[in-house]
Amino acid sequence: MNEALASVAPGEPLREGLDRIVQSNMGGLIVIGDGPDVLSICSGGFLLDAEFTPQRLYELAKMDGALILAADASRIARANVHLVPNPNVPTSETGTRHRTAERVARSVDVPVISVSEALAVITVYRNDRKQTLEPPPRLLNRSNQGLQTLERYKNRLDLVSGNLSALEVEDQVTVRDVVTFLQRAEMVRRISEEIDGYILELGVDGRLVRLQLEELMGGVEDDRRRVIQDYFQDRPQWRLDQADRALRDLGTENLLALDEVAAVVHLPTDNQGLDSGVQPRGYRLLHRIPRLPEGVQEALVERFGSLQKIMRATIEELDDVSGVGTVRARAIKEGLSRLAESSILDRYS
Repeated sequence: MNEALASVAPGEPLREGLDRIVQSNMGGLIVIGDGPDVLSICSGGFLLDAEFTPQRLYELAKMDGALILAADASRIARANVHLVPNPNVPTSETGTRHRTAERVARSVDVPVISVSEALAVITVYRNDRKQTLEPPPRLLNRSNQGLQTLERYKNRLDLVSGNLSALEVEDQVTVRDVVTFLQRAEMVRRISEEIDGYILELGVDGRLVRLQLEELMGGVEDDRRRVIQDYFQDRPQWRLDQADRALRDLGTENLLALDEVAAVVHLPTDNQGLDSGVQPRGYRLLHRIPRLPEGVQEALVERFGSLQKIMRATIEELDDVSGVGTVRARAIKEGLSRLAESSILDRYS
C-alpha cells in the first residue's frame, strides 16, 4: 500500500492524471500492473502499449472501461477493459466501480485506483486495505498538528532520558524507570510513524514536514533500542529483535500500563515488581562516547558485564580489552566521567 500511495502522491505524473479526471467530474478505474494474473480477469478493450502521460490517462478515462498500466506506471497497456473478478470475493463497497476495484485488489496483488464521479474522490485499494486520498491542504494541517504533538512528547522523553542516565550513573535504576522511558519512546515512535504516512501521501509537498520530523526524531530510535539492549533478559529463546518487535506490537491500551510493558519486553523483576532494582549493561552510555566502535562497546560489555563495573575499571583494565588500547581507554574513562557529571547536574539543576 505504501508503494501505491507513493505512486499517486502530489508531484507524480499519475497523480496529475488522476487530478485531471477529478476536476473534469469524471470517474475512472485504473489497475497498476499488467501481469498474467491481471490479464486473466480482463475482457474486451484494446491493446494500447503507449507511453504514460497525464493527458493520455485523462483522455482514455472518458471511456467507460478500466485502464491497465504497467507495474511501474510508465506505460498504458490496455484501455476500455471490462474487469471480471471473482464475484464471490467479499466487498464492503456499494458502487459498481468501487466494488470491482476492491474485488480486483483482493484477488490480484496489484494496486487498483477508483475515481468516484459522484463524490470526486480518489480511492486506492491494495489487497485488503483501502485508502481514500485527502487534499494536500488537509494533510498538511494534520501533519502540523502531529508535529506539535510529537514535539511535546519528545520534550517529555528527553526529561525521562536524562533522569534515566543520572540514575544509571548513581546505580539507582528500577524497572519502573526503564519502563517509563520505553513507554515514552514507543509513543514518540508511533506518532512519528503516523506523520510518516502523511508525508508519503503529500509527496513533494511534504519535504518540509520530513525535515522537521527527522530533526525531532534524531537519536530516538537508537536510544530506544539500546535501552532494551541494556535491560532485557537475554535468553536462547528471547533475543533483542524479538523484544523490540514485541514492544512495537503492543496494543495502545497495554502500552499505557507499565507492568504490561515490563512483561512484554521481559525485564528482570523480583517480588518488588516495578520497584525492583536493575543494572544497565552500558550500551546506551557507551554509544554516547564519540568515535567508539560498536565492536569495542560489545567487547567492553562482554568483559565487565555492567555499566558500573565499566565506570569503575581503571585505564589499565580497559586497555586489556580487545580493540581498546591506551588512547581509547583514556577516552572511554574521560567520556564516562563527563557523561556522569553532566547527567547528575542536569537531574539536580
